[in-house]
Amino acid sequence: MQRWRGLEAVPGGWGRSVVTIGVFDGVHRGHQAIIGHAVKRARDLGLQSVVLTFDPHPAEVVRPGSHPAVLTEPVRKAELIEQLGVDALCVVPFTAAFSQLDPNEFVHDVLVESLHAADVVIGDNFRFGHKAAGDAALLESLGTTFGFTVEDAPLVSADGVVFSSTYIRSCVDAGDVRAAAVALGRPHQVAGVVVRGDQRGRELGFPTANLMTHRYAAVPADGVYAAWLTRSGENAGRWAASVSIGTNPTFSGRERRVEAYALDFEGDLYGERVSLDFVAHLREQRTYDSIDPLIAQIRADVEETRVLLR
Repeated sequence: MQRWRGLEAVPGGWGRSVVTIGVFDGVHRGHQAIIGHAVKRARDLGLQSVVLTFDPHPAEVVRPGSHPAVLTEPVRKAELIEQLGVDALCVVPFTAAFSQLDPNEFVHDVLVESLHAADVVIGDNFRFGHKAAGDAALLESLGTTFGFTVEDAPLVSADGVVFSSTYIRSCVDAGDVRAAAVALGRPHQVAGVVVRGDQRGRELGFPTANLMTHRYAAVPADGVYAAWLTRSGENAGRWAASVSIGTNPTFSGRERRVEAYALDFEGDLYGERVSLDFVAHLREQRTYDSIDPLIAQIRADVEETRVLLR
C-alpha cells in the first residue's frame, strides 16, 4: 500500500481511482465494510483504491478541545487499512484553511484534481465541505458534473446496534471491552511505552509494566482486565496479562495509570513499546485496608486471567 502525507504527495502519473473518505478511527466492522466495498469496486473496474483520511481529527480543528478519544493511533490505523487490500492511503493534514473548503471546492480540488476519482464510496450520513454543508445528494450531483459515480456502503449492525466509533468509545469508556471487540471485529488495543512507576507491583511480587499511552488514547474504565500483552522488535512475543487501570486507591494514588502484569514473563520492558489487547473486564477497582487482602485479590485476578486466556 502506498502512503501519502498530503495531496501534494500523490504521484504525478496517478490514474483514475475509487475513493472512500472518512476519519475511520477504529477501522471497525462498519469501516471495514465501506473500505472493503471500495476495494472490490476498484478491482471490478480495474482501478486503484484510495482511502482518504485526516490528521488531526477534524473535531479538534473545528471545535478546539473536543478531540474524541482515539481508538487507533495513526500507525495502527494505517496497518489495519492496509490489511483490507487498499492500494493507497492519503492522509490529509486537517488545517483551519482546509476546513474552509466549501463542498464544490472539496470535490474539485481533492476528488477530481488530486485523486482523479471515477467512483466514490461513502457511508451513511456522509457530510463534507465547510460546516459539513455537503451531503450525498450534492455529491451525486457534482459527480454527474465531474464524471464520477457515488455508491453507498451498507451499515453494519448486530442486535439493533449500528457499529460506529462513537458507540465503541462508549463501550470502552464503560469498561465493556467484550462489546467493543464485537463492533471492532478484534479486541480493543491500547499501546504505549513502558516507563518506571512506583515499583509497588514488584514489591508485592507482581512486577508490572507501566504504560505511558497516547494523549488521546481510548483507555478503558478503571478496573482490572484480562488482556494480551504484545512485545515487538527483536524479542517479540505475546503474554497473557492482568491489567490494572486506575489510581491505586489502596496507596492513595492520584495519577491514573495503565499497569500490566505479564504472566510467566521474565526480564523487564522499560523503554519498549508494547500493546495491550483487552479481552475481558474482571472487576472494578477496590480499596483494601491492608496489603495481605490486596495480594490475595491480585493472585485471584492472575488465576482468572490465566483461565480466560488459556
